[in-house]
Amino acid sequence: MPSPVSSIPNLGPASEAAFARAGIHSAEEIRALGPDEAYRRLLRAGTQPHFIGYYVLVMGLQGRPWNDCQGEEKKALRVRFDAIKAETGSSRSGIEAALNAIGVVTRAK
Repeated sequence: MPSPVSSIPNLGPASEAAFARAGIHSAEEIRALGPDEAYRRLLRAGTQPHFIGYYVLVMGLQGRPWNDCQGEEKKALRVRFDAIKAETGSSRSGIEAALNAIGVVTRAK
């Protein structure tokens, strides 16, 4: 039987609901995808990007407390987070995203 998303340290009911909206329903699916692809899918499903949410996921998959992320490791994760945001178009403002959805604005590169 699959383990719930909330069985990953640092993740609770809100994370479980967000992952479900992204079509991810178990901790095993998240582990198989890895943190970057799992977070990418969250953003594509409409979750607003938030750096802490990203590194909470990374730390949880490593079995570490969320506040264990510091220094150079945190800086490197910020680079990965920014790349995921840019790739998914999640760095646009709300109005830009709405205009893009109806085809008024071209996708940012």
